Amino acid sequence: MEIADSDLTLADVPLPTADWGRIGAFALTFDGYAYWGSFEACAEHASHSLKEWQEKQSLPISLTQLRTALFFEQRRWRHFGYNPDPKSMVYILALIEAIQQKVRQESNAKDKKEPKP
Repeated sequence: MEIADSDLTLADVPLPTADWGRIGAFALTFDGYAYWGSFEACAEHASHSLKEWQEKQSLPISLTQLRTALFFEQRRWRHFGYNPDPKSMVYILALIEAIQQKVRQESNAKDKKEPKP
């Protein structure tokens, strides 16, 4: 079941201690192929994110870009037919933590905008 970025809550995002099955299921709550319009466009964005991580340990800024990278990692490892190796899991868990942080920030921003009774 897909979840829009605006509807994502911290309860939806797995903990960094979650197993690959839980993380993979969460990754599929975003359809990078549909969002970017093609496999190629999604792959380009995800590959750029991975390259930035490998070279600078830098992650995307936007929630959509973070979810694109995680979605593509799920598809990549599904294609390989096995779970991510430990080095790849470091990247994947960094994505999860960054997604949690982004959702927390956006939730706090919404709370500040809503009028108090």
